[in-house]
Amino acid sequence: MRKFVLIVLISLLAVIPFFVHAALSVERCDHDCMKCHQLSNNGAVNLLKDAVAGVKVLEIKPGPVKGLWEIAAEANGRKALYYVDFSKKFIVVGNVFDLKTKTNLTQERFLALNKVDVSLIPLDDAIVIGDKQAKKRIIVFTDPDCPYCARLHAETKKVIEKRKDIAFYVKMFPLKMHPGAYEKSKAIVCEKSLALLDDAFEKKKVPKPKCETSVVDDNIKLAEKIGISGTPALIMPNGTLIPGYKDADSLISLVDKMS
Repeated sequence: MRKFVLIVLISLLAVIPFFVHAALSVERCDHDCMKCHQLSNNGAVNLLKDAVAGVKVLEIKPGPVKGLWEIAAEANGRKALYYVDFSKKFIVVGNVFDLKTKTNLTQERFLALNKVDVSLIPLDDAIVIGDKQAKKRIIVFTDPDCPYCARLHAETKKVIEKRKDIAFYVKMFPLKMHPGAYEKSKAIVCEKSLALLDDAFEKKKVPKPKCETSVVDDNIKLAEKIGISGTPALIMPNGTLIPGYKDADSLISLVDKMS
């Protein structure tokens, strides 16, 4: 019996260093997965090329979930995020949510990845809501026949009542799904009239355009170039593109966060 116990103890002593080494390796990997796993740009392109035609890898970093790489890539002028597992067998496309903070981590990274160069957007044709001298400018791409644009329009007026340092610069961007929006947009641009925009959102009759202008067509081309396909769309002072409706308090919070 003593010999058996002795043999067991000797065996345990022999394998303990192995487990200690394994545990330390896992701990080290948890702290710096880049040392344990590597993925080059060429490797990422090879993984994505069958799923995404003409893909160009912009950045590779450990993902928000252990065991995944996050790949920022561009294809056909559009930037997107992909996740690849460390075994390099699976590509994951979708949103990663942090349940504790209730944050869409993928969306935050996507917005940061798709920042717009605000200096490229001409504002001479924009309709200004608020003080033109306001330091914080939000650019809004809007459609006069878009219901959510009308709701956002009302919220922008609430914002400027609370904050004199914020102004909205509205660019007319009629969608093809709204047949009458193009002519209304031209009429509003010709008059450069906030009152006409108000009328359009209130479903009042908007007169025909009183000028010939290419501004609306230019806005449509610009929207396509910077990745805007729907309305309303907001570009924050730091260039972050925010799609969809936001209420006044959310807008103020976003401006303060992104200025």
